[in-house]
Amino acid sequence: MAPPFQEKHIGDIEKLNARDSEPAIKSPEEKKLVRKIDLYLMPTIWILYLLAYMDRSNIGNAKIAGMEEALNLSDTQYSLAINLFQVSYIIFSVPSNMILARVRPSIYIPSIMFLWGIVVAAKAAIKSPAHLWGLRFALGALEAGFSPAVLHIFSMWYKKNEQTKRFLVFWLAGILGSAFGGILAGAITSGLDGAHGIPGWRWLFLVEGVITCGCALLAPFVLLDYPATCLKLTPAERALAVSRQELDGQNINVEKETRIKISKALWYALTTPAHWILFIGFMTVDGSFSIAYFYPTLVQGLGYSSTTAQFMTAPLYVCAVPAAILLSWLGDRQPQRRAYFLSTAMFLGAIFAAATAGVTNFTARYVLLCFLNMGLYCTVPLVLAFSTSSMGAVEPEVRSIALAWMSALGNLAQVYNSYIWPDKDAPRYLTGFVVYAVLLTVGAVVYSGGSVYYGKRPLKAR
Repeated sequence: MAPPFQEKHIGDIEKLNARDSEPAIKSPEEKKLVRKIDLYLMPTIWILYLLAYMDRSNIGNAKIAGMEEALNLSDTQYSLAINLFQVSYIIFSVPSNMILARVRPSIYIPSIMFLWGIVVAAKAAIKSPAHLWGLRFALGALEAGFSPAVLHIFSMWYKKNEQTKRFLVFWLAGILGSAFGGILAGAITSGLDGAHGIPGWRWLFLVEGVITCGCALLAPFVLLDYPATCLKLTPAERALAVSRQELDGQNINVEKETRIKISKALWYALTTPAHWILFIGFMTVDGSFSIAYFYPTLVQGLGYSSTTAQFMTAPLYVCAVPAAILLSWLGDRQPQRRAYFLSTAMFLGAIFAAATAGVTNFTARYVLLCFLNMGLYCTVPLVLAFSTSSMGAVEPEVRSIALAWMSALGNLAQVYNSYIWPDKDAPRYLTGFVVYAVLLTVGAVVYSGGSVYYGKRPLKAR
């Protein structure tokens, strides 16, 4: 029987977790390995997440491009379509990551991606709200396997002081996906509207679904599996990939005979009280992103046409990029202060949300929305790195399930948040902005308090 993870390696893992020290000087071999890992993982993950984000959020673009009138959708029916994605995402996140811990990511992730591309393309043929609801539910079930998988994969390949910048690259796909998605949606819905007798919003679903399927077919050739078994690395590189993670306090459990049962992993992941700091914190962050579904509607309130409103959503996301880059650089330079950096950004976001609630001038509100979005989106790389590194010493099976459950609860928060932007609240949308101010304040308190708690009682394997 192989010795437990904590007994196998030199050093005190609890001190590693608590300290999160400054980046150590890497050997030439390790630098070369990290570059190779980046070359395989980062461009692929970036493109896949860009497509995933566009595929889940294009319903907002389709809504103002004519889908709402074509299907005679009410506010409640539209919110239900959004929420069915979240419901299935919640249901399938944990089972999907339970499967991921036992199979090859390079096969599993492209497989679910190809299937969700088919679902997106099928939306072009919907005739009723019921069709839309069914396909949104299917899309959520399939996309549930992607983002939690990325969290788990990054925790297996990257050291704690390398993670924030990688999560930045990952999350930039979401930010730019929202921006580029608006531009692409405007181009498709205006440029192809009426082509072959098909409305522009139907073309939007068809074109984006086909693009996703095409990328899914190429992904297996570049995605990596796990450090100990990845065939795209040499034996020496695999050995180095394993040792550097374990010496950093990251439990990747390469000995199959020491793996814990899935039932035990599920129990540990969901019943460990300290995990709920991360769960609750992520709910305040991810729950706030439901506003993305309503940005086209909010921007349309400025008096722009449907097509122009699509384009005007792009700056809302682009302005968050410089802040995210700065915070991510600071997060890896001083990983022990990640939670304080993100708490500060969330508190500033809460101030801008409150300010937006009190302003009626549409131009001023647009500027405040840019700052609010900055406070929302720039924190995500820090949140993800703080979560995965805090769970670094936990068994991979437990960590995989816990990160999936964290992601699921974030989507659960989006369910109730999607109902706080009804058309009857236009043009102020007072309820929505006040709720966001409260959520971001709570999140700032949870993460700063969590950092103090984990510093004294770091998470570890059982």
